Amino acid sequence: MTEARAEPVRGGSLTWGVESEPSTLNPPHLNGQAKAKLILRNSYESLLARTPDGSYVPWLARSHEVSEDGKTYTFKLRDGVKFWDGEKFDAAAVALNFTKLKEPTYSGSISAGHVARVSEVTAVDPLTLVIRLDRVYAPFLDGAAGIELISPKAFGSAQLKAGGREVAGTGPFIIDRYIKGQEIRFVKNPDYNWAPENAAHQGPAYLDDVTYRFLPESSVRIGALTSGQIDAAEGISGNDAQLFKDNPEFTYQTSINTGTPYTLYLNVNRAPTSDVNVRKAVLAAIDVERIIQSVYRGERERAWGGILTPADTDFYDKSIEGTYGFNPELANKLLDEAGWTERDADGFRNKDGKRLTIEVVQSQSTVRDQRDILLQAVQAQARQNAGIDIALQYVDAGTYSSRQKDGEYGIIPNSTTTQENGVTIYFHYLPPRDKGGS
Repeated sequence: MTEARAEPVRGGSLTWGVESEPSTLNPPHLNGQAKAKLILRNSYESLLARTPDGSYVPWLARSHEVSEDGKTYTFKLRDGVKFWDGEKFDAAAVALNFTKLKEPTYSGSISAGHVARVSEVTAVDPLTLVIRLDRVYAPFLDGAAGIELISPKAFGSAQLKAGGREVAGTGPFIIDRYIKGQEIRFVKNPDYNWAPENAAHQGPAYLDDVTYRFLPESSVRIGALTSGQIDAAEGISGNDAQLFKDNPEFTYQTSINTGTPYTLYLNVNRAPTSDVNVRKAVLAAIDVERIIQSVYRGERERAWGGILTPADTDFYDKSIEGTYGFNPELANKLLDEAGWTERDADGFRNKDGKRLTIEVVQSQSTVRDQRDILLQAVQAQARQNAGIDIALQYVDAGTYSSRQKDGEYGIIPNSTTTQENGVTIYFHYLPPRDKGGS
C-alpha cells in the first residue's frame, strides 16, 4: 500500500488490486466470500454495527430493544435515510428484506440461517420495526449486524440475483460500473450522512470514487502496484513481501484474521475418510510447517485446531498447539491397520483393488493467497509420505455449495473471516452445513 496522508483530504480516487471477484453483487447471496463482502460494504449497510469487543452499536437502526423472553426485537430506525435509487429507507423496506430472506429461492445459505427463527416481521410505523422469533436465538443481533439491506425496488429487478446498479443500497458509495472479470467502480454517495456510531467519520466519504480491479495473479497485482497503476494491493505473497517491508515508498501491513483459518475439512460420513484411521493418517502425512515456509516464506502462520485463530483471544485454546503434527511413520501405520496395504504401479495405496483416492473440492471463487499452490503441496506430500491420492477439483461457487451440502467430497476447504460470535453461529446455531459432517 502506498504511503497514506496523516490527515484525510476531500476528493481523489483510490484503486485497489484484489484477488477475488464477487460471485454476485447482491450481498445476501455471497457464500464463502468474506473478502467480496468487504468490497460490497461500500454500498450496503445493516441495522447494527459490530464493535471489536463483540457488542453492537446503532447504524441504520438508532436503537434496539429485546423482550424479556428473548423472542421479540424492536428496532427504532433512523429518519432521513434513503437508498441510492431514491426509495425511502423505512420499516416497510426492512420488513420486506427480512421476509424475502425467508424464501429459499432467494436467500443465500448464511443469510437464511440468520432468519431461520423469524416468525413474524411487522412495520409498526415508518420508523419502528418489530421482529418476532419462534424461539430464543441468541445470535440474532449478529444477523442484524450482518445482513445487508437493499431497496424494495430491487426485488422487482432482473438484476436481483446478480446484483448491480438496480440493486440499490444505502452506503457511502454507489455502484457506478461493473465489468465482469475486470473491475467494479464505486462513486461517492453525496447524500450519505448515516454512518454507524463507531465510524471514524460522519457525512459523505472523503474520496470521490473507489475502484477494485480483479487481479487474481500475484505477479500482476505486484506489477500494477509498483508501476503506479493501482494504489493498494492485497494478498502479497511471501516471495514478494520483501519488496515492500523495508521500502519507504510503501506501507506493508499484516494481521491475523479472526474466525476460522483456511482449513481442510474431511468428510466423516463418506469412504474412505469415514474411517478415522484414514483421517488421522492424512493429518500425520502432511508437514504443514514445511509447506507454509515453502509457499509463504514465513509470511503466514500455521493454524491449530481449525476452529479459531489466535486473533480470537477470548476463546482460542493455545494449549492445542503442538499436540499433533507431521509423523509419516504413524500415517503409514494407520493406513496399514485400515487395510490399505497394497501399492499400485504409481505408488498409491490400494485395498480390494481400489485406490486410496480422496477428492478435494475447492471453490474457484475463493482461490486466493496462493491456496492453489498450497493444495498442490498437500497433494505431493500425501503421495510421497503415505501413498494417498489427493485429487484436486476446482469448481464454480454453485457447484461447491451443492457438493458441500450433499456431502459429495472427501475434503472440502473453507475459512470464515468473522468475529468470535460469528464463529459461534457458524458451528452451533446454523442448520447442519452438509452431509459430510464438516
